[in-house]
Amino acid sequence: MSMELTQSQAEQLLYREALLIDTGRFADWLELFTPDVEFWMPAWRDETTTTQDPDRELSLIYYKGRRNLEDRVMRLTSGLSTASTPLPRAVHQVTNVMVTAQDGEGADVSAAFTCHRFDVRMNRADCFFGRYEYRLVRAGQDWKIARKKIILLNDTIPTVVDINAI
Repeated sequence: MSMELTQSQAEQLLYREALLIDTGRFADWLELFTPDVEFWMPAWRDETTTTQDPDRELSLIYYKGRRNLEDRVMRLTSGLSTASTPLPRAVHQVTNVMVTAQDGEGADVSAAFTCHRFDVRMNRADCFFGRYEYRLVRAGQDWKIARKKIILLNDTIPTVVDINAI
């Protein structure tokens, strides 16, 4: 069995991630990530440059470690957050998936995305779009997400954006 990530494996992992988040299967979604995952959506410094250092510059979303993602999911799904209840309906479309680099540790993958979201409380539909940059690593027979960077291209956010809408 080859240790290299195939195009099909990359696509299937990204498509699975989108389906799990869209269908609210958050426990299964969290299992796609390594324990030390970096989940990051940088802000835009200016019209052409995103922030580069989540420890020193503004980020729209930044979670270091799956434990922090688990905490966010708990707050989203607990029913205690009025801003998250009920959760908006969302569908992600992931396309242009490309394995951009591989080494002995894992693979880098790029993709484009669109997320259509309907907020039931506000009777409002939004569309977010951008690019994903992933670092995938082998974990036994599976591939896991060690880093996910979301470059949101339409960053004028009408209300609140959360992990299930990007």
